[in-house]
Amino acid sequence: MGDEISSGTFTREQRARYRAKVRRCLDVFERMLSEHQFDTDQALTGLEIELNLVGSDWMPAMRNAEVLHRIADPAFQTELGRYNIELNVPPRALTGDSARELEAALRASLDHAEAMANEAGSEIIMIGILPTLTADHLDGDWMSANPRYAALDDAVFAARREDLELDIVGEESLRMDADTIAPESACTSVQLHSQVAPGEFAQYWNAAQTLAGPQLALGANSPFLFGKRLWAETRVELFLQATDTRSPELKNQGVRPPVFFGERWITSIFDLFEENVRYFPALLPETTDEDPEAVLASGQAPRLQELRLHNGTVYRWNRPVYDTVDGRAHVRVENRVLPAGPTVVDVLANAAFYHGALEMLAHDERPVWTKMSFDAAHANFLSGARHGVEAQFYWPGFGEVSWDELLLRHLLPLAHAGLERRGVSAPVRERYLGIVEARCKTRRNGAWWQSETVAALERRGASRSEALTGMLRLYSAGMHSNEPVHTWDVPG
Repeated sequence: MGDEISSGTFTREQRARYRAKVRRCLDVFERMLSEHQFDTDQALTGLEIELNLVGSDWMPAMRNAEVLHRIADPAFQTELGRYNIELNVPPRALTGDSARELEAALRASLDHAEAMANEAGSEIIMIGILPTLTADHLDGDWMSANPRYAALDDAVFAARREDLELDIVGEESLRMDADTIAPESACTSVQLHSQVAPGEFAQYWNAAQTLAGPQLALGANSPFLFGKRLWAETRVELFLQATDTRSPELKNQGVRPPVFFGERWITSIFDLFEENVRYFPALLPETTDEDPEAVLASGQAPRLQELRLHNGTVYRWNRPVYDTVDGRAHVRVENRVLPAGPTVVDVLANAAFYHGALEMLAHDERPVWTKMSFDAAHANFLSGARHGVEAQFYWPGFGEVSWDELLLRHLLPLAHAGLERRGVSAPVRERYLGIVEARCKTRRNGAWWQSETVAALERRGASRSEALTGMLRLYSAGMHSNEPVHTWDVPG
């Protein structure tokens, strides 16, 4: 969930010192950009998958410490809730058959983790929001044992000075208060990382913003929260509300929330980091002893830990990332739009579409963002989240268009061309983008299958809770089959 911290409480002096240090880091980062002091040799991609643990009753299993101890693999880490874990996949190039190799490696890692979870009386579920989760599960000892999580919880409520209000209206409505950030733990996602040259970052980020709506229409997988059917990708609105540091009065003043789509196209990665420092107070103001100016003067790449820590508490759907590996600095786009699941092959199909379309949109002679308002991109994002396979978008040259028509006629051919440009083999392109094409033609995604399955079970006489449990049991079987979700049967 981000960089670790050593303390959960901070004084006024620490906050003032941190603010000054963040500004120093920002100045050093600007200098590094102007002097081109970055690794631009490798176009690598990375992947993170957040997962849920359930028990034999298909309810959340608060056992991540025991499960992680048994897995004994540093690629698996804690997440916010004790029923969450995360898998971090090492970065790799997209070229050749790399995606097929990644699919095999992911399945092997998850199969091992599943076996270890089974020994602890649990099962792993890869899904956007665990449908059997209830508010009662988030009372008591729900939080993972990590100082960062407790500090974040304290910081959010210190800023708000009152309980969180969840108010989500979709197919049904959910209204409730929360006195912790526990509801945030319901949001389990896939994060796609793209390492890019700093000089090209803006065009990749702008392109990623235009793809956010289509990504959600294609990959939505979070229709239920606390027993209610809400948005196709309820995770989007839940994450916004569950981390909101603003009181109602600050919302009315137009203060930006920590979960932030953005408000304009950019011309440099610096725009985003400068915007972070300008508009977002520090939630975790912990400083280090690093002298970034001195490190840079010595010919090394500074870690800029304060800038990174601050950036980690601004939850952009496409987040800029500064990082160092083996003493070399690089930047990347972290795409946080997609939910987890339903299967490994679906996750990789979503990733193939994103990386391929991103490549071509970023290098278009007349980029789409020069013909499209930022507000239109945001509206597309919300339409994809709310409506999933019923989403309608605005797109230059198409006007108002259904998501499936936009993908089939425009974005999917771009994705094929983009993957070819990145050196991806033809069989790999056909495997993963073929799944995307079939999802478009059937107009089925994970959210559609979940909703239709619950409705079918309710027509048989099941209560909502029984239907959600029954659906999750069927979902687990489909997930383990690794057959694409658009092929899954719905109970008759």
